[in-house]
Amino acid sequence: MKAILAAMAAGLMIGATAASYAKLPPAPPKTDEQKAAEAEKAKASAAKDAADLEKARDRAVANYKKSHGGAEPAKPAKPTKAKAAGK
Repeated sequence: MKAILAAMAAGLMIGATAASYAKLPPAPPKTDEQKAAEAEKAKASAAKDAADLEKARDRAVANYKKSHGGAEPAKPAKPTKAKAAGK
């Protein structure tokens, strides 16, 4: 009984090893319709990614403005005529 189980286990291991070296047949070449559909899908995906990026940038700007008081950075004041005349 043990010899039969050992032989079956060895056969299973040999079969698994042989199956791991097997190659799949090459995929059939794509038709023009399939290529066009794939290109359209890629174009739609790129447009969606660009829209998602823009939304993320808007959220980041809104979060920055919210956490920093929402004010624009202060610009240096231009000297007025009164200050310039006092020099």
